[in-house]
Amino acid sequence: MSLFQDQYDVIVVGAGHAGCEAAAAAANLGCSTLLVTMNLQNIAQMSCNPAMGGIAKGQIVREIDALGGYSGIVSDKTAIQFKMLNVSKGPAMWSPRCQSDRMRFSEEWRLMLEGTPNLDFYQEMVSGLTTKNGKVTGVKTSLGLEIKAKNVILTNGTFLNGLIHIGDKQFGGGRAGESASFGITEDLVKLGFESGRMKTGTPPRVDGRSLDYSKMIEQPGDENPLKFSYSNVTKPLTEQRSCWMTYTSPEVHDLLREGFDRSPMFNGRINSIGPRYCPSIEDKINRFADKDRHQLFIEPEGWNTVEIYVNGFSTSLPEDVQFKALRSIEGFENVKLFRPGYAIEYDYFPPTQLKHTLETKLVDGLYFAGQINGTTGYEEAASQGMMAGINAALKVKEQDPFILKRDEAYIGVLIDDLITKGTEEPYRMFTSRAEYRTLLRQDNADIRLTPKGYNIGLAKQERMDRMEEKLTKSDAFVQFFKDTSVKPSEANPILEEKGSSPMNQADKMFKVFSRPQLDLEDFIKFDKVRNYIEEHNLDDEIVEQAEIQVKYSGYIEKEKNHADKLSRLEDVKIPDNFDFNKIKSISIEAKQKLNKIRPKTIAQASRISGVSPSDVSVLLIYMGR
Repeated sequence: MSLFQDQYDVIVVGAGHAGCEAAAAAANLGCSTLLVTMNLQNIAQMSCNPAMGGIAKGQIVREIDALGGYSGIVSDKTAIQFKMLNVSKGPAMWSPRCQSDRMRFSEEWRLMLEGTPNLDFYQEMVSGLTTKNGKVTGVKTSLGLEIKAKNVILTNGTFLNGLIHIGDKQFGGGRAGESASFGITEDLVKLGFESGRMKTGTPPRVDGRSLDYSKMIEQPGDENPLKFSYSNVTKPLTEQRSCWMTYTSPEVHDLLREGFDRSPMFNGRINSIGPRYCPSIEDKINRFADKDRHQLFIEPEGWNTVEIYVNGFSTSLPEDVQFKALRSIEGFENVKLFRPGYAIEYDYFPPTQLKHTLETKLVDGLYFAGQINGTTGYEEAASQGMMAGINAALKVKEQDPFILKRDEAYIGVLIDDLITKGTEEPYRMFTSRAEYRTLLRQDNADIRLTPKGYNIGLAKQERMDRMEEKLTKSDAFVQFFKDTSVKPSEANPILEEKGSSPMNQADKMFKVFSRPQLDLEDFIKFDKVRNYIEEHNLDDEIVEQAEIQVKYSGYIEKEKNHADKLSRLEDVKIPDNFDFNKIKSISIEAKQKLNKIRPKTIAQASRISGVSPSDVSVLLIYMGR
């Protein structure tokens, strides 16, 4: 009698953020799915900071939610603080972020997965893959079991041959207190995959009861907090916990420098590359020697726990050096250490070995998602997991793959960057990576993506109905501005108050409100606008959507036109078996890169490093354009 059914449609290996979204997507699309993890108690563990979202990352969480994923709902249900970042800038830069209750986050993910039909669980280490004739057939476990599947998704995080460093000590592990995973890398290399090593790190955790918050700067949440999920399953927070801010000092830096000779970063123990935009404290002191202090954000790990995350103090220095330096930080004079910070090295596989679906080019039915692809961050991992889960399910159903373009989602930018450009350091999403960020705002992710999620069967009818209501009402509100005139006597007092030139004659509200000096509060000062909002029962989300469409219509239209022009190159397909070597008039580097990446379209080819505009012109000629 077998422990498992004869064959699963999809097996997901690893239950971090990527694995959870992958399993949820595949199961919700009707596939028999097995989630295999080394420890069922640590499903969706927040290995590093207890937070979701942030610059560009918050947009990704909203995109996951719009498509029908779980991350937004779980984040809302377990948030202890919510902030909209970058509100002083244009709406393309607004980025939602929440502080999370670490223990409740993991618990809520598990409960949601256990309530998902078609999803089984199994706790054990996956030690390898089974394949036949270039196709994956299942996985092998450390107990010698073989579990069969049509498709397999690897979401191994930092566990593949993981090695933890604290000062001159090093030991195997995928996360503090958990063993590393062995066997998968070796199997993949035998199959012909190229592998590499990356590094990441985490700060120490401390006892919040031992801190003096009176010496720190309070960082409260938003006065009127929003939420991530577009669904009505969750509600905005009515109570929040504050974070706090303090600084390092020259004394702290000197104490840390004393341990540099024992630092694995500086003594050669660690050769792999860490995240550029989240450097360790020793790296910051070394690289920015002119700075006499660095910000530290003191983040509670939950509603009831006293454990505190010291954001900005990521380190792999010896534990005694960490402790000594921490006690020299203002507010930390009597700090008690829960656990020291550490660095971790792990295997990854350059993502140029993948298709846009996140299926590998070498092995049919095998998908990679998350840190195995060289990314960093919960949000980047979760989005890849969802896309891999969707595409594995669609492959089982023999349906067309689901691919998001760069002008449709940050998720599309992320995946296209990975498979087209690759990465030699942990990849992190930023708004600057998206050339269409005015279109890819956090406020309109549902309008952009819910219809797509609905069409493949992931987003439910309730989500579609809410999105259509929002779109209809916001469009009607914008039309109201276009149709309604405002007199100088009504507008000039507000315009003069805001330092904007007065009107000489009546004009349409749309034109008046597009002035950069005016904002939503100014709109609502007009009786006609206030009455319209009340009569049509418009909520804040709809009013904000209309405001953005009015104030930024020119920018949005310009970016749409630009995206439309470039999308024509997306329509020019390159045959799968096209021989780039036969083109004599492109550079040797271009031939090498094109043969390695095997782009599907001219647009993708144009984004490959080393392929010049003249190379693209030649390719267009060969494609009959």
